[in-house]
Amino acid sequence: MIPVEVARGDSPVVLGLPHTGTHVPDAIMADLNERGRGLDDTDWHIERLYDGLLSGATTVQATFHRYVIDANRDPSGASLYPGQNTTGLVPLTDFDGHDIWDRAPDTDEIEERRLSYHAPYHAALQAEMERVKAIHGIAILYDCHSIRSEIPFLFDGVLPDFSIGTNMGATCDPAIEAIVQDVCNAAEGYSSVLNGRFKGGWTTRHYGQPTHGMHAIQMELSQATYLSAEAPPWSYDSAKAERLRRPLKDILTQLADPALIAKLTPGGIS
Repeated sequence: MIPVEVARGDSPVVLGLPHTGTHVPDAIMADLNERGRGLDDTDWHIERLYDGLLSGATTVQATFHRYVIDANRDPSGASLYPGQNTTGLVPLTDFDGHDIWDRAPDTDEIEERRLSYHAPYHAALQAEMERVKAIHGIAILYDCHSIRSEIPFLFDGVLPDFSIGTNMGATCDPAIEAIVQDVCNAAEGYSSVLNGRFKGGWTTRHYGQPTHGMHAIQMELSQATYLSAEAPPWSYDSAKAERLRRPLKDILTQLADPALIAKLTPGGIS
C-alpha cells in the first residue's frame, strides 16, 4: 500500500490528514497487543467530514496508522510537549497511557518506518505546499485532526469542541488565526480555544513559516461533535456532522478568499 494519497487542487489551501489512515502491515500488526490492534487513537472519519467543503482544496492523506509511525511527530523523536504526557514518534502507549505492544519496535525498526512512511508523507506535503505557493504566492496548510473529548492521561476535564493551534501565533499570519478563531467563537452551541492543550503538532510548527509565505494552522476537533459515540465502532453521525460542516466550510471558504490571499502575498495590500 502506498503511504500517502494526494488529491491536487488549485486552491491556496492544503488539507493535511496525517491520522486518518488505518493500514498496519501484517508484520507490525502481529507485534501489537490486543489493545493496540483496536487502533482506538485514529482520527476517525475526518476525511469524510471535510470532503467537499472547499472546491479546489488539495488533500494530503496518510494511509498508515499512527501506531506504525506518527506523521505529526518530530522525526528526531523530540517531544512536542516536554514535561507533559504525550505519545512519541512511534507510540509505546495509547492516549490512555496503556501499553499497545507485545513487542515494541527497536531503533532500527523505527528508522525503517520513518523512511518508509513518515518521510514520503512529508515529501508529498512539502511538494504540494511549494506547488500551491508557486501558483498563489502563499500556501495555507490547514491540518485536520480529531480526538476524544475526555482523556485524563493527556488533559484535564473536557476538551473544547474546536482546539485551534498556531504555536502561540508563530505558524501563520494573524489574519488567518483571527478568521479561524472568529468562526469557531461564533458557531452556536460549540466551544473553542486557541493554543490551549493542543498548540499545533510538528507538522504545523514545521511548515508554518509566515515570513516565507508558508502558513499553517491545526484544527483539533472533539470527536463528540460528529461521532455517535466516542467508542467502538466509532460510528459517523451524519446529523451531527452536517451541523459541524457548516462552520468548517465557512473557515475554509474564508481562508481561500482571493482578497485574503492578495493581502498576505508579499507586496500585496495591507
